This record gives sequence, structure tokens and C-alpha cells, in this order.
Amino acid sequence: MLYTLAGGGTLCGVAALVLLIVSTATDFWMQYRYSGNSANQGLWRFCINRKCHGHTLTVAFWDATRAFMLLSVLSCFAGVVLGLSAFANGTKNRRVRTGGIALLLSGFLALLALAIYTGVTVTFFGKRYIDWRFSWSYILGWIGIILALAAGVFQLFAYQKDTAEPAPPNASDS
Repeated sequence: MLYTLAGGGTLCGVAALVLLIVSTATDFWMQYRYSGNSANQGLWRFCINRKCHGHTLTVAFWDATRAFMLLSVLSCFAGVVLGLSAFANGTKNRRVRTGGIALLLSGFLALLALAIYTGVTVTFFGKRYIDWRFSWSYILGWIGIILALAAGVFQLFAYQKDTAEPAPPNASDS
């Protein structure tokens, strides 16, 4: 039972890691119209008519969102590595548990990042730009959150199942 749950958790963790990396690195968190031109922005830069520029403003919400997304990616990576190492070295209860905690932490950090971004975008950019919408990078972030949280739950259930199951009797004990 451990390998089924831990394997599912590790698989969800790998998918979450990929989605969180893509979400963090790409420039399509929001799309809008700027002076009649199509524009989009990500965490690191904005693009108007496919010409991209780094963000020139240092605003706390950008820094907070970036920091929480980067910490989320690092935590997810640690959770995946711990999950994979549990398979490589046989059953390692603490690694499965620690990996599950790292994956849950990853989901909560990304949740915090996207909550900050959502709040500021709706209150500030929603009033500044009439024709705007969240875009695919942002949506991948939310899917990554769901997968990271599910991966953490699977890992923790695998740990709980493994510690609850009695050890199989050895043939030499008879």
C-alpha cells in the first residue's frame, strides 16, 4: 500500500513541479489591452505587442508573489526528491513523511503567492484596465497548487498506512 500511495504522491508531485516552474517562468499571468494593443504580463516582465520588457516598478506584491512562488518550487522539488529516494532505498518512513510535508508546504506557499496576486490584480489592475483577464500561466499555478496539495496528502497517507500496518513475519522467526 505504501508504494501505491507514495507513487501516486510522487507522480502528482512531479506534475505539480513542472506546472509550478512553467507558471513561475512564463509571462502570461494576465492579459489586457494597453492603448489599443494586446499586452500580457508575468512575474518577471510584461509584453506589449510581443515586445517584452522587465518590470521597472519594484512593488511589494510582485516581490512577495515571486518569493512565494520560488519557495514553492524549491519545496516541491525537495518533496519530489524525498519521494523518489524512498523508492530507491526501499521503504523509508521518514523520507515519505518529510516529502509529504514539503509538498504540502509547496502547495500552501503557491496558494499564498496566487492569493496575493489575485487580490492585487482584482483591486488595482481590474480598475486600471477595462479589458483584462487572467491567463494560462496563472491557471497553471492553480492547477499546480491542487496537485502539490494532493501529492502531500498521498505521501502522508502512505506514511500513515505504512506505520499502521504490522511488519510481515520473517521466515527465520518460526
